[in-house]
Amino acid sequence: MAEKKAPVGRGPAMTIDEKLVRQLADILADTGLTEIEVEETGRRVRVSRAAPAAAPAAQVVAQSAPAPAPPPAPAAPSAEAPAADLANALKSPMVGTVYLAPEPGADDFVKVGDKVKAGDTLVIIEAMKVMNPITATTGGTVQQILVENGQPVEFDQPLIVVA
Repeated sequence: MAEKKAPVGRGPAMTIDEKLVRQLADILADTGLTEIEVEETGRRVRVSRAAPAAAPAAQVVAQSAPAPAPPPAPAAPSAEAPAADLANALKSPMVGTVYLAPEPGADDFVKVGDKVKAGDTLVIIEAMKVMNPITATTGGTVQQILVENGQPVEFDQPLIVVA
């Protein structure tokens, strides 16, 4: 495939190596990773896709081959039941690392069964060395906590179910 020129911001056009992007997308599909980045001679290429449990790809730099359908099929019935419960889930507004407590060794912000009101901090997501408090958008009771402390999260990934 030929390399294409693609405008990037206000600077000079960057040469996109489609073959490299497709190879990286294949690696994502083969390994189950959600993101891969390579840097070489001052040029950086990042390819990402949504986590398998999340909604369809929210951030895709390159289309990866669809995952084979047979392996997930046995898990589909159990995945459909929680999907209805995720309607009230608070979703991650960014890619980062989620923390359930304000600092190591401290109590978690919330536990299953806790009552929360709109504006209460439920978790913190660290992105680019910045701690971002994620607050409840509505009041209710914490039904499920879908992430673990220190876990990487993707954009739009369900974090906590409040109903």
